[in-house]
Amino acid sequence: MTTTDNSSSRSAVVTGASSGIGQATVRALRAQGWTVFAVARRAERLESLAAESGAIAVPADVSVQADVDALVAAVSERGGADTLINCAGGARGTEIWGDAIDENWEFMWQSNVMGTMRLTRALLPQLRAARGTVLNVTSTAALASYEGGSGYNAAKAAERAMTQALRLEEVENGLRVIEILPGLVQTEEFSLRRLGSQSAADDVYAGVDNPLTGEDVAEVIRYAVSAPAHVNLDEIVIRPQVQAANHKLIRNAK
Repeated sequence: MTTTDNSSSRSAVVTGASSGIGQATVRALRAQGWTVFAVARRAERLESLAAESGAIAVPADVSVQADVDALVAAVSERGGADTLINCAGGARGTEIWGDAIDENWEFMWQSNVMGTMRLTRALLPQLRAARGTVLNVTSTAALASYEGGSGYNAAKAAERAMTQALRLEEVENGLRVIEILPGLVQTEEFSLRRLGSQSAADDVYAGVDNPLTGEDVAEVIRYAVSAPAHVNLDEIVIRPQVQAANHKLIRNAK
């Protein structure tokens, strides 16, 4: 299967672009010639990425409606977008449900669910007009729950359900809706933010032979949104070879 060859006319909004999968996706699409609006809360990181890659930096917090409104206005002023890639999100804490911390759950719900809803809702008119693509990065945490993960499991399962509903709602408008579900991905911040210390974050990947990188996932995203318009990759689960399931991870693999 070949990908489309008109990448220079394609344009994407990529959230979560200041680090990890989002940042790698910005670089992958820019390398293919896309116009990319890089979105995240940390303006200084976006400016550095823009200088390096040629992306358009648009600082915004997608969990805040006023920021979403300003973001959509900025994108529209620069010609609009035909693709939305929702990478923003994250996990916080590993408490069991009985010890749930409201602030952690609020963060995960706002960043993974409400932010994705708000920005997708706001961009739908121009995405429909372009017969474009929405791609949501969820997680294998949406497929199988685990102890200490109830808040993140709930948020990612909700985002997955939203994605499936959107596909049904928008198929008649020519909109592609894609879900990418990564397993264990080693990025600079995900586990650190969730666990709160570098040593705890390092333990997540200890002894794992070649966990996925942000670049691995970004390459799958790049292919999925660049495939011919009639090809819809509904959902793609991507894990490192040593992870056969959420609960089956080989450490010190030979």
